[in-house]
Amino acid sequence: AIPNRVENEVTGNGTTPRQPLANTFLFFCTPPKEMGKLHNDVEFTPITVDRGGWSNKLDFLFSCISLSVGLGNVWRFPYLCYKNGGGAFLVTYTVAMFLCGIPLFFQEVAIGQYLGVGGSTFVGKLCPLFQGVGYATMTMVFFLDLYYCVIIAWALFYLLSALWFPTLPWSSCGNWWNTNSCYEYGVNVTVGKEVLKHHTTPIEEFWEQRVLRQSDGITEVGGMQWELLGCLLCGWMIVYSVICRGLHQSGKVIWFTALFPYVVLFILLVRSVTLDGASDGLWYYVTPRWEELAAPGPWIDGASQIFFAYSIGTGALPALGSYNSFNHNCYKDAVITCVVNTLTSLLAGVCTFAVLGNIALEQNTTVADVVNSGPGLVFLTYPEAVLKLPGATIWAVIFFLMLIILGVDSEFCLVESFVTGMVDKWPTTLLPHRRKFTFAVCVLLFVLGIPMVTHGGIYIFQLMDYYSASGMCLLWVCFFQTIAISWFFGADRVTGFIEEMMDIKASRFWYICWVYISPAVMMAIFIFNVLEYVPATYGSYSYPNWAQNTGIAISLSSMLWIPGYAFYYLCTTPGTLQQRIKMGLTSKANLRHNATTPTTTPKLLPVSESSAVLM
Repeated sequence: AIPNRVENEVTGNGTTPRQPLANTFLFFCTPPKEMGKLHNDVEFTPITVDRGGWSNKLDFLFSCISLSVGLGNVWRFPYLCYKNGGGAFLVTYTVAMFLCGIPLFFQEVAIGQYLGVGGSTFVGKLCPLFQGVGYATMTMVFFLDLYYCVIIAWALFYLLSALWFPTLPWSSCGNWWNTNSCYEYGVNVTVGKEVLKHHTTPIEEFWEQRVLRQSDGITEVGGMQWELLGCLLCGWMIVYSVICRGLHQSGKVIWFTALFPYVVLFILLVRSVTLDGASDGLWYYVTPRWEELAAPGPWIDGASQIFFAYSIGTGALPALGSYNSFNHNCYKDAVITCVVNTLTSLLAGVCTFAVLGNIALEQNTTVADVVNSGPGLVFLTYPEAVLKLPGATIWAVIFFLMLIILGVDSEFCLVESFVTGMVDKWPTTLLPHRRKFTFAVCVLLFVLGIPMVTHGGIYIFQLMDYYSASGMCLLWVCFFQTIAISWFFGADRVTGFIEEMMDIKASRFWYICWVYISPAVMMAIFIFNVLEYVPATYGSYSYPNWAQNTGIAISLSSMLWIPGYAFYYLCTTPGTLQQRIKMGLTSKANLRHNATTPTTTPKLLPVSESSAVLM
């Protein structure tokens, strides 16, 4: 089981460095390789608080899988892949995985295991000048909390609809919400290709006309979708109950939430790939259209999806690693988790694009034009797949139950991350009232999420997903986190931690990625996206300027924490400018163990060990 968290376990009381103060020029002109050595004589004080531990080694592995495998794989990956032209997105996704995703995942877990540091503010403990990274992370997590539960509400609406109606309500036209444009394949057999362009399927109309009651734009918010509001309330009640009852700390629950989705996905995989036209969809999925790579969209979405799916930059990975035994081989767990995460995304993509190929065949159109490439893609493809299974209602219930479990699994991690960050910041005030504070946060997030269940809510949702916690702001935060850890705290220290813990010497590949390649890739994609900025859209709908400006302001609300806090720190810390910089770049984290230097020569940790398929 997940051990109970020990609040505020890192006191932040570091010792004073013994070396003379360096001047300002030294800090900003020191090569990255030497940066981490500026404070190598800082004396870390071992942590004496007992943090607990995992009941067995597999609990940590399955907790990582349960954390990183969620809605990002089944819901977000397929729609981003479809939005960016299929194969072109896979190219950028793969590049980001090798050069950023796996190295940074391993780095965060290793630091957490060695120092016993976790939570969204852990970067500030390693490098106080960059404490704004933690605040930026908490801001992004808050926005994610805000709109992620809306996805749970959608899935809950589908689940209840499947249970309420004798037949699945999206299987046919003729319902009160259907329009005259509704077309059933196999019934209206005489309809031609040109007419089909102006018609919609029962599944599309159920999504747009029944679930969303979708208006024509963000300026037409319209009335409240009361049933969806009720589902949103139920979703938040489930999330709060899971957190307060500690169900997420049960080893059995972790194993179930980690394994159950694969059972469902494999069943849907078998059916979807045997559909007529599935090969066309899969070909679109794996074939890169190289001209797409000249646009910033595939690059920013591919990189942000890696960080999003791997939970990099949230502080969750160091927190999980901090509960490992000191000599645990977290390298293997990190690689296995990343591989499983990526394969899960690819598996969900195969299911989605196989169904898209089938729909394209039935509608006599191309895969690229078959449906709207928005956040509702999973609600347009998987319901189509379950219709073609025997006992469709049962499979619909199982699938949407799986989607709800994935959503709750992701949501309570995000809520816990935000709440823990706030409690760690103000422990005296909030720690005695943690449950009440958690309840207040859930109520606040529910109230703020209400606009997204109005008739125009889908446009607000898309704006939030595009600007609040992905794309530019996510790359920005992860870039500065990597710089703080690899340059100022010191990549050499991290490799030393690995050697001391596991008696293995990390491959030079990891060091090069941490110090040079990963920051360069993130900054290059960020600059490319800024120079070739593409405003948010929802299908063919273009947002008005005020909405785009609001989205940019949402992004800046997290991004500005990093330079803003650094400026605040330098202005308020006592001492000369050189002393302030020195203090800001000196780690305040404490060791969790009285570790000794290994007496034997460490083994070289080859890049191929445990990851031959990847490297």
